Amino acid sequence: MREYSGLLTDLYELTMAAGYFQTRFEGRATFELFVRHLPPRRNFLVAAGLEQAIEYLENVRFAQDEIDYLRRHPAFRHIQREFFDYLGQFRFTGDVWAMPEGTLAFPGEPVMRVTAPIIEAQIMETYLLATLSYQTMIASKAARIATVAEGREVVDFSARRAHGGPASLLSARAAAIGGCRGTSNTLAGQLYGIGTYGTQAHSWIMAHESEGEAFSRFLDAFPEGSVLLVDTYNVRRAVKTIVAGGRKPWGIRLDSGDLTADSRWARRELDRAGWKDVKIFASGDLDEYRIQDILKKGAAIDAFGVGTALGTPGDAPHLNLIYKLTEVERGGKVREAAKFSHAKATYPGRKQVFRRANARGDFAGDKIAIEDEPPNGCEPLLIEVMRAGRRTLPAEPVDALRNRCMTNLARLPQRYRQIHRSAVYPVQYSKRLTAMQQEVRRRIRRLAVK
Repeated sequence: MREYSGLLTDLYELTMAAGYFQTRFEGRATFELFVRHLPPRRNFLVAAGLEQAIEYLENVRFAQDEIDYLRRHPAFRHIQREFFDYLGQFRFTGDVWAMPEGTLAFPGEPVMRVTAPIIEAQIMETYLLATLSYQTMIASKAARIATVAEGREVVDFSARRAHGGPASLLSARAAAIGGCRGTSNTLAGQLYGIGTYGTQAHSWIMAHESEGEAFSRFLDAFPEGSVLLVDTYNVRRAVKTIVAGGRKPWGIRLDSGDLTADSRWARRELDRAGWKDVKIFASGDLDEYRIQDILKKGAAIDAFGVGTALGTPGDAPHLNLIYKLTEVERGGKVREAAKFSHAKATYPGRKQVFRRANARGDFAGDKIAIEDEPPNGCEPLLIEVMRAGRRTLPAEPVDALRNRCMTNLARLPQRYRQIHRSAVYPVQYSKRLTAMQQEVRRRIRRLAVK
């Protein structure tokens, strides 16, 4: 698959583009990406995926065989050949403002604003929604897991559960933004500078004549940093075997059973042997609810590996991110646009999001406003990331994105960080923006009766 192909979009984006071209509809459009509602029991989102979005916008092209495919497509039977010539020279030339990755976001708030010639902006919709939606979903899940882990390390184990290889890379990246300290995905480690972690599988233990031999051989190969898997047959017998062998590993891993009872027992045995610095690592169908539960019960676990719940979060498997037109400029005249259908109304115009903090520095509420409104002491969240089709900021390392997320979470009041109940963070619309929406509604009604 071509990573930056212009065909990586829904067909109707291309038919609209062809329609704009053929009818000579020339205009500069602004679209914004946001969610109307949060998934169940979610109180916040963690913005992620911006870097891949920028890379795509900078590099998107239509190859000649792709253009030839569209020429033959029945949907374009009556489209002038000049449109296909246009695709041969296609580049994204627009401006983009966005929330930096790792920033907390809430319903209604644009996480990205795209202003470009309308054909360009239209074609970009599908890729931008897919990229930002998926990584934001994963980063938000990771942030919940990291929050309940209370400082203990969380490692992404989702590679084998992700929906294909490319998804596994983006999942590992997004999980790191949301708070995971590392990943099992080796390629993600190389590409994104994420720490990589691994132990051994049960097959390693089963392939040897005895657990003792399996542990000894692994320690021979990896005398430093070995984490030994102790639940293949019997946790307590395995831990006793390791201690009796007298060779201290870096850690042990529990992957099944009663994690609370087994970890507490193992901790006592390891401490009795003088191995207080040996870490206890847990994995096996973990999520934020189970992690919180076992820690409340007193589990002696130092780190967690989370797979399925991170890469394919069953409690919130999708994020309803949308891409809506908010403004069209034609011939020097700006016309704000909004949607007014039931339960799906939107606000017009180019927007900015301002975040207010209280005297302690905690987040106290957000305001969605017209882009040129004064901040009045609040922090503007949307920053310019592209101008005229070229990025204006360098790529940030994943560690910096994770630090931003962790700093944001530390400033979010506790009631919004809890995982079992919904708590609505205060987001309001400015008076000017509300008045603009009302004026657009009146204009549409007037035109409808003519």
